[in-house]
Amino acid sequence: MEYNHLIEFRNITKSFGNQVVLNNVNLTIDRGEITTIIGMSGVGKSVLLKHIIGLINPDSGEILFQGRDIAKLPRREKSQLKKKFSYMFQGTALFDSMTVYENIALPLMEKNLLSQNAIQRLVLDKMEQLDIGTMANKYPSELSGGMKKRVALARSLVTDPEIVLFDEPTTGLDPIRRNAVHSMISEYQKKLGFTGIIVSHEIPEIFYISQKIVMLHEGGIIFQGSAEALHETNATVVKQFINGLENRHDSLTGLLPQPRGEERLREELARFKRHNYVFSIIVFRIKDLDNINKNAGHVAGQELLRRFAEELRSHLRLTDVCFRYSMNKIITILPDTGLEQARQTCRKLSKKIDKMKITEIVSGSALECSINVGFAEAKKDLQFEHIIREAESNIEDTCFLSGMEEQ
Repeated sequence: MEYNHLIEFRNITKSFGNQVVLNNVNLTIDRGEITTIIGMSGVGKSVLLKHIIGLINPDSGEILFQGRDIAKLPRREKSQLKKKFSYMFQGTALFDSMTVYENIALPLMEKNLLSQNAIQRLVLDKMEQLDIGTMANKYPSELSGGMKKRVALARSLVTDPEIVLFDEPTTGLDPIRRNAVHSMISEYQKKLGFTGIIVSHEIPEIFYISQKIVMLHEGGIIFQGSAEALHETNATVVKQFINGLENRHDSLTGLLPQPRGEERLREELARFKRHNYVFSIIVFRIKDLDNINKNAGHVAGQELLRRFAEELRSHLRLTDVCFRYSMNKIITILPDTGLEQARQTCRKLSKKIDKMKITEIVSGSALECSINVGFAEAKKDLQFEHIIREAESNIEDTCFLSGMEEQ
């Protein structure tokens, strides 16, 4: 039987002493998606996460898994259900005295259900899937922060869970490695198909990989929906929270973050409709970023995006607006610029930017490093979503970093 939601909270309330932490919480989580829980510190995000995995029981209300109340399941079914979950701890929680292999194998060893050969096969397979196959005998002290995160992710996935919970997975990382971890979670979620639930303060970066955002405030859920719907909401508390956390510039690229960039695009569309001032947009997309992540590492992929953004920013006009649109896309708004002028601008950019500075991050490898571009010009009948969609649909398979061909 198919259920609408994988996990559902119905009127969940939880108190610790006189403090009500969760108050009549209603929440849905869908299979195969990444759901991110946001909110101020101390509002109960981690408590909510622990309810999902069964570490804390509610005072009242129901938690359903595939339509069945978990509290009413027979003990054996509850035990089987817990095997579907895994948890990536804040700060990785790797054991310094154990090798990478031993850390990843630990959940299987604790269950004591498999032979050593079966455990070895599962661990090595998972290490290969997460591109750490050569590190089995290393110790955590020998690994970078980003690599420790990858080992922690491998450990959380070695039991092939259906649901993985992440509690502040990027705490203490710099912008490049923070974005690299987000990229890693997104890539392997798509590759392995698990349902991800993340507690995070990394706004707006976390929105690039999330299908649903849930905001917790004063013990209750005050928003759940897509990142796009979050930015369009008129709820005062939500807007104040988001605006308070969002930087004026994207922490990785130095460009405007997606919400502020979209706001500028809407302003330009309104200006066009009032005064008929033409403008165009260019969508830049890193080609084969997944391949770069796999062969050169997620840090290299994010560093490539950062360097390209830096070069792009240094060669555009003062009136042009550049913003990060997703994990691998940048949008540039060119005021008072028609479609052919936008193409000419792109050709000039291709000649001006320092390609070696951008691509040296993957030099010496067999990887092709290129940027695809798409164009769209404002038209009377084009709405906000349509102009971006048109530019994305027109993305041309052009090796921007190797020099653009004449269009």
